[in-house]
Amino acid sequence: MRQKITIKTIAKELGVSTSTVSKALRDSHEISVETKDKIKAYADYYNYKPNNLALQLRNQKTKVIGVILPKIVHHFFSTVIKGIESGANDKGYHIMVCFSNESYESEVNNLKVLSNGSVDGLIVSISNETLENSHFEHFQGLVNEEIPLVLFDRVHDSIFCDKVIVDDIGAGYKATKHLAENGRKKIAMLSTPEHVNIGTLRKQGYLKALKEFDLMSNENLVLEIDEKEDAKTQIAKVFDNEIDAIFAVNEIYAAIAIRLAKEQNLRVPEDVSVIGFTDGLISEYSSPSITAIVQHGLTMGRQAVELLIERIENENESLPPRTKVISSNLHVRESTKSK
Repeated sequence: MRQKITIKTIAKELGVSTSTVSKALRDSHEISVETKDKIKAYADYYNYKPNNLALQLRNQKTKVIGVILPKIVHHFFSTVIKGIESGANDKGYHIMVCFSNESYESEVNNLKVLSNGSVDGLIVSISNETLENSHFEHFQGLVNEEIPLVLFDRVHDSIFCDKVIVDDIGAGYKATKHLAENGRKKIAMLSTPEHVNIGTLRKQGYLKALKEFDLMSNENLVLEIDEKEDAKTQIAKVFDNEIDAIFAVNEIYAAIAIRLAKEQNLRVPEDVSVIGFTDGLISEYSSPSITAIVQHGLTMGRQAVELLIERIENENESLPPRTKVISSNLHVRESTKSK
């Protein structure tokens, strides 16, 4: 089987620049007939099919960055957008934002729309459906064409590109440790399905803290919430168990848990302490206000756009994929207390 090649591969093998290769493949008059014939022959031999976005990115810059998010109604993603926009504007770039609405098909279509040469690179948080089905071909295509790509928050190890992530294991540990230090012994967790890596990693931190405090782990106390179904109905099942605390992987689940506790005449935090993830308006203005893990979305957004612009503006340098890890901290509010 012939090797998988890219524009950079052709340039290296033939001793020319990547710009020369892309121009030759576009039949540019700037390149001699002899050079064009040599490059096209090499590309044909290896069955190389140039990507329109890749060719345009090599030859012209739009100063626009494409951003694809899984959903719009989420405090964390709104803060990330602010960070991306702020960092982009500082460097003279603008952003174009699309939403996959957790759909693989929408995510692929958004990439196609942005692949008309209207952006210089892409920042993406992978949709739930893409992660569930492990369909990453559309991202692999970008990587193979060496199109600047940064994944953030929801990432996958099989995609070799720059990434910005939260220390989810550490965050899950901090949340559970806080509850254990406050005397809670039967701590439940409201998580994501296993294919969503952030929930899996936060669970690792949760289990690590339980072990440290000699608290028994119980799989019945870990609920994986399917967002395609009614969240309240699913979360209600956690109260079928004897619990004195809940760690939720987002602030919406935490708020729902507090409402359900009240419906069962349980006091928060006296009977059940609740801690959430993402320090947004829901956490601040719920009654009681919700203790939360702060994800620092602004910082994540700025880090993502800095990585992307560095790769855009240094396209001829061989930079290995980089991963930036953002630490989190705890914002203690009324929903947790010491016994």
